[in-house]
Amino acid sequence: MTVIVRDLRPEVPADAEDFVRVRRLALPFMVSTPESVVHALTHAHPDARFRQLLAEADGEIIGTAQVGLAHDSPEPGRGFVNVYAHPGHTRRGAGTLLARAGEEYLAALGATELFAWVLDEPDNRAFAERRGYKASRSAHFLRLDLTDGTLPPLQDPPPGVELRTAADFADDPRPLFELDAETTADEPSDVGAEFTDYEVWLEETWNAPLFNLDLTTVAVVDGRPAAFTAARTDGVTRYTTGMTGTARAFRGRGLAKLAKTHSLHRARAQGYTDAYTGNDTGNGPMLAINTWLGYEICATEVRYARELA
Repeated sequence: MTVIVRDLRPEVPADAEDFVRVRRLALPFMVSTPESVVHALTHAHPDARFRQLLAEADGEIIGTAQVGLAHDSPEPGRGFVNVYAHPGHTRRGAGTLLARAGEEYLAALGATELFAWVLDEPDNRAFAERRGYKASRSAHFLRLDLTDGTLPPLQDPPPGVELRTAADFADDPRPLFELDAETTADEPSDVGAEFTDYEVWLEETWNAPLFNLDLTTVAVVDGRPAAFTAARTDGVTRYTTGMTGTARAFRGRGLAKLAKTHSLHRARAQGYTDAYTGNDTGNGPMLAINTWLGYEICATEVRYARELA
């Protein structure tokens, strides 16, 4: 049995299908489709130097990796290597080969610090630590069963607040870009992100295949988008929250909770059965909102970091 590592070929449909299949088996809480995988690769910012790698054994894909530079970070030289192996094909060397390929690639690009998400399981953590990574933070995956009817009831917006969808901004999405940029800048992270390029945001976020304009919900105050929840869906049964946030001037008024509740109710009405989200373990306010909505923690990932000599 020989394991090789190669790039995903966006022009070959089976590659993207295998990438989604393996990652869903390894990480069932992430929502993706073959179309979203290809879009992420072919529309990535050139400075990200983004690659999607496949580990192949005797013609079967048994591992995947996403590798690139954090081009939107204010601190240069930061890269990421996220490796996932097929749970039925562990201990065959796929993870080691994928990690090594990603690390060598980023080192050659001048990366000085690498980051990786690892499921909080003994074997996975030991794998990262053997490669010189050290734990830096953690985050929860949460799941909400939309079929059991336990969503909190809908509430009317308070006076002066209007709920709209992203589709209402289709002619000019820039106000949503500005809101996304402000809230992302305040998101807990060890690798900060600054959204400064509107055209890149349109390409990577607004036009992404998973981004659902009808379910993305925006709370508008005096004509200004004040809070939102970004919905991503696979078009079948799975819904995930890309980002939920409130502009600094409007925090403490329950607007994010209001937007997310309405989005989830509409998602359920459209036939979505499983809702997922993720939270930094230290983000108490958002965890409280998701607990109130009925989400339950289903897994935890640990963020690992490694400095390159």
